[in-house]
Amino acid sequence: MAMLRILMTSLLLAGWSITAEAAPAQDAILPASVIFATSTGYWEDDGNAPDVERVPTGAESVANPEGKAAQRHGYYKLFAVRQPDRTSKVYLQQIAQTETGPAIASTIASTIELQEFSDLKPYVTDIRPENSNGIIKEPGLFATVYLKTDPAAEPDGWTVLIDEFGDITVEKATN
Repeated sequence: MAMLRILMTSLLLAGWSITAEAAPAQDAILPASVIFATSTGYWEDDGNAPDVERVPTGAESVANPEGKAAQRHGYYKLFAVRQPDRTSKVYLQQIAQTETGPAIASTIASTIELQEFSDLKPYVTDIRPENSNGIIKEPGLFATVYLKTDPAAEPDGWTVLIDEFGDITVEKATN
């Protein structure tokens, strides 16, 4: 009986190791350079409004150029990407809630780099939403990015705010 258990265990372990070696390596779901991310806030439009933009332009892009207005809504994703020099860049994405699940909003301005952070060349230590209750139902976003400009310093909080009109404000947090 003991000999049968040893034989079965050996065969089972041999099968697992063959299976593990034969299985193809999966691609990473999230790149290793993305060090912090949060999804928060809420946005909605009639399908013809421009997405979040940093600077008003003369030629506003529309999400639905055929004129077929379809109500769109979703949330924002704020994330930090580590650079080779160990500093980070911070990006803001508009995520649309679609019938097939979340998708990056389909316009040029759906992912933007927040230049205020890039100019600081920060070491990002955390990103936190206003609350942890999930997506809010009022338009806008409020999140705090914690960063250092000197690796030996204490982190400072910076707020990222998007108002109900889609205007973005990035400023040092005041308590």
